[in-house]
Amino acid sequence: MTRCVQPGCTGTIEEGYCDLCGNAASAAPPAPSSVSLSPPTQPSSPVTNPVSRSVSGPASSGRSRAGVLATLADLPSVPYRDPAAAVMADPEVPEEKRHCANPDCGKPVGRSRSGRPGLTDGFCPHCRTPYSFAPKLGKDDLVAGQYRVLGCLAHGGLGWIYLASDENLDGRWVVLKGLLNTNDAEALAAAEAERRFLTTVDHPNIVKIFNFQRSAGLGYIVMEYVGGQSLHELRRQGPLPLREVLMYGREILHAFGYLHENGMVYCDLKPANVIRVGRQLKLIDLGAVQPIGSPPGTSWATAGYHAPELETHAASVASDLYTVARTLAVLAVPGFSPVQNGKAAPLPQDCGHPSFTRLLRRATADDPADRFQSAWEMEEQLVGVLREVCAQEDGVPYPHPSTLFGPERGAVGTALAEGGGAVLAPLDPVAVAAELPVPLADPADPAAGALAGLLGLDGRELVDQLAAMPRTPETKLMRARLLAEEGAAEAPVVLDQLAAELPGDWRVTWFRGVLALATGKPDTAASAFDTCLSLLPGEPAPKLALAFALECAGRHAAPWYDTVWRTDHAYVSAAFGLARTGRLSALDEVPATSSYRVAAQVALAVSAARRPDPAAIVPGELVTAADRLTRLTDLDGRRRDLLTAELLHGGLAWLASNAPPPGLRLAEAAFTESGLRRRLESIYRRLAVAAPSRQERHALIDQANAVRPRTWL
Repeated sequence: MTRCVQPGCTGTIEEGYCDLCGNAASAAPPAPSSVSLSPPTQPSSPVTNPVSRSVSGPASSGRSRAGVLATLADLPSVPYRDPAAAVMADPEVPEEKRHCANPDCGKPVGRSRSGRPGLTDGFCPHCRTPYSFAPKLGKDDLVAGQYRVLGCLAHGGLGWIYLASDENLDGRWVVLKGLLNTNDAEALAAAEAERRFLTTVDHPNIVKIFNFQRSAGLGYIVMEYVGGQSLHELRRQGPLPLREVLMYGREILHAFGYLHENGMVYCDLKPANVIRVGRQLKLIDLGAVQPIGSPPGTSWATAGYHAPELETHAASVASDLYTVARTLAVLAVPGFSPVQNGKAAPLPQDCGHPSFTRLLRRATADDPADRFQSAWEMEEQLVGVLREVCAQEDGVPYPHPSTLFGPERGAVGTALAEGGGAVLAPLDPVAVAAELPVPLADPADPAAGALAGLLGLDGRELVDQLAAMPRTPETKLMRARLLAEEGAAEAPVVLDQLAAELPGDWRVTWFRGVLALATGKPDTAASAFDTCLSLLPGEPAPKLALAFALECAGRHAAPWYDTVWRTDHAYVSAAFGLARTGRLSALDEVPATSSYRVAAQVALAVSAARRPDPAAIVPGELVTAADRLTRLTDLDGRRRDLLTAELLHGGLAWLASNAPPPGLRLAEAAFTESGLRRRLESIYRRLAVAAPSRQERHALIDQANAVRPRTWL
């Protein structure tokens, strides 16, 4: 695997080009520029299909998000902080922050008594563990004959952090951070060996480790000085905008993904350990980094941020991602404190945005198996939430092909209602089940190629073909989907078997929702799709499916339709869903390139005449509707005549209790009772001439006679 050489890019080179930024492998780094989350008028990146399947279903690498995403370059630059000005004049640990380092104790130490200040060095009175809060290095001390200490920058969990200059490199500023302090030579050697890996870490979102040195029996990491503001400092000014927080989360996940791929976990993420400088974001504290699977109880953690299982289980990818979610919650949620009464505080019920709330809840699930299983999986969903937030704030959609779902197979709910005041016909749950987006298959499955060749066949043909194929997870899942869409009696048994064979695979839950729709159980379907949405909070497809199920159950669905449509206009069903809730204006947003544009315009046109009360009809809207029908060049002539007749009838209904508006014309007829009746008569007689049957021709002639103006002739 070859990584991209562009600054700040974490993509990989595939066929000569980066799969993230799109630049050629040998291209010179471009000049810095502002890259923003692009509206649909700008080209989007190539899509990376799922490459592996975890227990939660197909997953993509998450790194296929080419330059269509908002980045830190869009945010105001954070000024560089002069290193000398950052040095503490009087380095002292406040007494309220002095606690025993023994994890089994943790009680206050070094506190004042009887007016005497607390000792900075001593022994814990409870467990006799030695403690020291005094700096071990002073101004002008020389470490390893190379690093000249200027002073203290801060005090961390492992001791003081110092600013120094590298006298071997023209005084380059560096930071010295203390490491494990132990008298066990074997443990110290092992710790140093682990930490030396950090000198090979090379990622734009991780502080660079230059060296590892010892002085007076103590170990120090030597790292670059990052002179900016920590996210903790930014948060002290108030909750950060969610859009900004999600950008930070994405950068952090890129860094975590890099560490995890190299077998390491960060362990101690919190806002104070993330620095913004200029237009970059960096993790600055690698003192707690350790190999994945290190013995339980050996990872350094901060109360309120670390996963609850760390006391008895080894640090893992899932426990690392837990800290990401807690950090994002602290940054974005007003009034949220990670610790209450000395214990980790639960997340608020509402974290400010529905999809963001679900993202945080999955990442912090009690069971590590229920959390995201990779940084790329979490980033995939975080970016989906970011698209929602950006679409809401900017008022333009931010579409992107999903790596987990195929597109809509066909829009549902587009048919006009048969008479009455309703514009669109009620939603048919069986039709919904057959048209929902299909979860994508894992391309690594042995039968993936054969399954791709079956696309285009109808359900029954596919079932027959699958019977002759090897029984792999994907062939079993496809068979389950087909049975669910048909509402087959055997579908529940098949899905129960799959749930046992593929524990945690969200697609089984998805197919349970499909089956519930196909068998007329919309409330059950809504519950299944809601579960899928909690697992995939950044995906539009579960939101659309949940909206369908809620509507079929007679419940409030408009917010979910609105979220999907606002974010991605490729889901045309969402626009028709909004129209059924009363927001007909959404139909005017159906793209001109959509095959459902005509259906949307027709529904808008007839809505001018279909009012529960004729008094609510507006003559000007009838005229606009007739003009709309005239402009639909793809509309069949016979259907245009029938729709125009409906508008003319609407005009007659209005005239029954109102005087004719002067000078107004509707469908080339004067807006008077006589004018509208003559136009209706001519339409019905023209339709009768082209009627496909004698019975229909006679019916149309009768209608023409019924509407013709009364005369003496």
